[in-house]
Amino acid sequence: MQTDLTYSSTICYANGMVKRQFWLNRIETAWERRSVVWLSGVRRVGKTCLCQTLPNIEYFDCELPRVRRLMEDPQGFLDSIGNGRIVLDEIHRLPNPSELLKIAADHYPQIHIIATCSSTLGASAKFRDTLAGRKMELWLTPIIKTDLGEFNQTNLQHRLLHGGLPPFFLETEFPEYEFQEWIDAYWAKDIQELFRLERRYSFQKFAELLMAQSGGVFEATRFAAPCEVSRGTISNFLSVLEVTFVVNIVRPFSSRRSTEIVAAPKVYGFDTGFVCYHKGWSQLRQDDFGLLWEHFVLNEIMAHTQSRDIQYWRDKRGHEVDFVLTRTRGIPVAIECKWSAAGFSPRQLLAFRRQYPDGKNFVVAHDVDNSFTKAYNGISVKFVNLDTLIAEIIEYR
Repeated sequence: MQTDLTYSSTICYANGMVKRQFWLNRIETAWERRSVVWLSGVRRVGKTCLCQTLPNIEYFDCELPRVRRLMEDPQGFLDSIGNGRIVLDEIHRLPNPSELLKIAADHYPQIHIIATCSSTLGASAKFRDTLAGRKMELWLTPIIKTDLGEFNQTNLQHRLLHGGLPPFFLETEFPEYEFQEWIDAYWAKDIQELFRLERRYSFQKFAELLMAQSGGVFEATRFAAPCEVSRGTISNFLSVLEVTFVVNIVRPFSSRRSTEIVAAPKVYGFDTGFVCYHKGWSQLRQDDFGLLWEHFVLNEIMAHTQSRDIQYWRDKRGHEVDFVLTRTRGIPVAIECKWSAAGFSPRQLLAFRRQYPDGKNFVVAHDVDNSFTKAYNGISVKFVNLDTLIAEIIEYR
């Protein structure tokens, strides 16, 4: 019953099948807990190719009408599988995807299913309620550090400029036209099909401006006039971009002191390549690396923790800490991102620790080989590389 593969999956990835072992292990671990795994992530992030590198897998592309006809009778379809592992790619194209997954989880636990969707169909209350406790969720982010060697391209500067979508990352030249094609496909296949938004110009203008200002503090009123919509519409657009993983919203950490920013979030574009494209960067200067490194670190943390529960801190005098992590009622961990460790100034961390004296402090820099610690006015700061930071975070969480 093996179906034809889509064009994108047949080229996985130009140089042959790439096994992204970190993510394959995550899928296998998820299957140990539930028979249904919900794999989400943006268009062209590599969900199809990842699934097809799993051993003993049978692939079904739900964009094909004949495949959808196979699944009109969910029980009959699942009976025909027997014991096996299947991929249901682009499952949102089915008329009632939650019904098939619910039947599979309840009555066919011997079938391991991985279902994919470009956007998070699971955002709907009906979908969440139907599959509550029946599925494991896995968010496939753009390429992370451990993926670089598997793609035979370990140049971090290349990753920052081209971004982490595999087809773009593998290009030798900056894929300017491919970025625009992606944006058009995102509007047509994700936004129109799943959300039915109107005002294409306004929505795409807003997304453009967000990417160009990625990493900055967000104020909805600043976007309303150039996008020719109301502040409420801007807030709705932002919610759609967040739920489809195109932006990551980092909210402020505070104890609601009068000196702190307590409401305005920072908004990050999902991928460094798109940030570069919208900023008009086709080559990187030394001054560009700091911002892009901050995005890369954020992507790495979210991939490993599978969580967007990351905050930042800022006071009204302009002191700012890039990222703050907390557990429930926990002590805040402060993270500063620096392209080079030599570029670190303790001023921001010292301001933060005057308000919150307890907790670990990290500076994560690309040029740190071995961790070391320095003291600044009574606070201890540990300088780490990205691998060490992730290990520390996982232990903390």
